[in-house]
Amino acid sequence: MRRQSLGLLMAMLAAFWAAPAAAKGCALGAVGQTVQLPVGDTGRMAMLHLPTGFSRARPAPLVLLLHGSGGTGAQMLAASKLAATADAHGLLVLAPDAGIAGKQGFMWNIPGVPTVTGKIPTAEDADDVAFLETAIDWLAANRCVDRTRVYATGLSGGGRMTSWLGCVAADRFAAIAPVVGLRAGNPLAGEPRVPDPATCNPSKPMPVIAFAGDADRTNPIQGGGAGYWQYTMATALGRWSDLDLCRTGPAQRDLDAKLYEIRYADCRDGAEVIGRITRGAGHVWAADNEAMWAFFAKYRR
Repeated sequence: MRRQSLGLLMAMLAAFWAAPAAAKGCALGAVGQTVQLPVGDTGRMAMLHLPTGFSRARPAPLVLLLHGSGGTGAQMLAASKLAATADAHGLLVLAPDAGIAGKQGFMWNIPGVPTVTGKIPTAEDADDVAFLETAIDWLAANRCVDRTRVYATGLSGGGRMTSWLGCVAADRFAAIAPVVGLRAGNPLAGEPRVPDPATCNPSKPMPVIAFAGDADRTNPIQGGGAGYWQYTMATALGRWSDLDLCRTGPAQRDLDAKLYEIRYADCRDGAEVIGRITRGAGHVWAADNEAMWAFFAKYRR
């Protein structure tokens, strides 16, 4: 009995001393500011924005923001203005650098797909999917993020990487929002105007909202262009609707004089697949951040 009482006392003391540490919650970053931090022990850096009014005792939603080819996380965070959206809605934004270094900035590793240099990544290049999963785990372990509310967006090459995450890491993300970079798997060898179905098999339905401009000459919504591109945005939207088992669509409507939407609905588990195209917009951050967050906020995994 004495030994059992001593064990119970030790357990109570351990809980007492652990409680203050747990109550502190997220200890990373500075509230209302953006800081550059090393991501765990990966040797990689990322920009982390904690929103104004962030409560360190309560994990928040997370948006991964992925830069375009040749860019950096810092540049992407500034160009997207996503930090202002984060402050308005209480979400964290993590903007890391990609794993393949270029002459300027970095490029994402999408296996089997050439980067903008024309080189196909090899096994020697950094595994960016593994890195981004580690980044999520690192933030969750530091009690900063709600694992059920993790989302991804990115520009151009970062949009293609966002699409790839939807294909191969659907269990980690509640929704994705590629910007001028929506894909649904690699172009099919020998018939690149269609996606290779073997390269995109998400483990669960993936809600998708994609943004683009109809004057984009780098990643044209009409398809063609570089070897990593080829099939049209409409084809990519249709493939995601098939993957999500959507029963209605595509339905097209004008949202205003410069913006129209293509929507697939009645998809499995409440998912939707939406494309928003801005008339006259080129290869730029064509996203409406408020619309993006309104879409994300509907979904948890």
